[in-house]
Amino acid sequence: MFAAVIDTGSFAAAASRLGTSTGQASKLVSRLEKELGVQLIKRTTRALALSEVGRAYYDRIKGIIEDLDALDASVRNAAGTPSGRLRITAPVTFGTTQLTPVLISFAAAFPDIQLDVSFADRLVNLVDEGFDAAIRIGQPADSSLIAKKLCPVRIVLVASPSYFAAQQTPESPADLPLHSCIVDTNFSDPQTWRFNSIDRQGMIETDVRGRLNFSNAEACLAAAEAGLGIARVPSFIAGASLKAGTVRSVLTQYEDVPRGLYAVYPPGRHLALKVRVLVDFLADAFRGQPKWDKGWI
Repeated sequence: MFAAVIDTGSFAAAASRLGTSTGQASKLVSRLEKELGVQLIKRTTRALALSEVGRAYYDRIKGIIEDLDALDASVRNAAGTPSGRLRITAPVTFGTTQLTPVLISFAAAFPDIQLDVSFADRLVNLVDEGFDAAIRIGQPADSSLIAKKLCPVRIVLVASPSYFAAQQTPESPADLPLHSCIVDTNFSDPQTWRFNSIDRQGMIETDVRGRLNFSNAEACLAAAEAGLGIARVPSFIAGASLKAGTVRSVLTQYEDVPRGLYAVYPPGRHLALKVRVLVDFLADAFRGQPKWDKGWI
């Protein structure tokens, strides 16, 4: 509990992680301090701070806890039956539209695993927030995590037929600044759209402008369907609309800089069996050309 309080920054968050009450969390840490005969945490009404001896104790105890977790994982692996609580985080739209059916199949295949799935577009800290794994689009920036690529994720440019009835269709990325572009602010550097050149000899960067900015790809697609501009969205978002004809893709001769779908998890000497079977299951489910691309684009 002491380590969880420091990891999460509060007794309430630590209690939530370990499934108890805030009052019990405080009592447990106070009991530890009493047994050790030292103050580990300096408490104020506004914040918590480690004492000098608390910092030294935390640094040592974290390694011991990690060794115990690794030992537990190795014993469970030897048992050969995946079980236990598995906490996963994934982006909202991809999670609800593409990942959920796969996780339902996973739950049916492994009845002893308890799934706890959080859909959030923010970048979750796996270790601090107690997650076993994350599903992310794009190469993870945190080099301390292990990332397994599951499949490619294509990014497409789309607009409605009504928009192109009033505007000339762009012939190259250089034409995009002349158009109303709908910006998804979830992208890194969202105002700069990047493409591979036709001859694959280099990258083309184009700065775009537009009055509509959304932190959600589905909102960007809806604006494009309404004829308000050109949106840049993942193919799993645009696929159904492309198939229905409410939008059409442009600049298909240029390929947006490719991204990938990744399963991300913290490193460890012994990977818990429940995480290993999840990653293998997802790799099988998303292997090859994603189903959302087939016959749609």
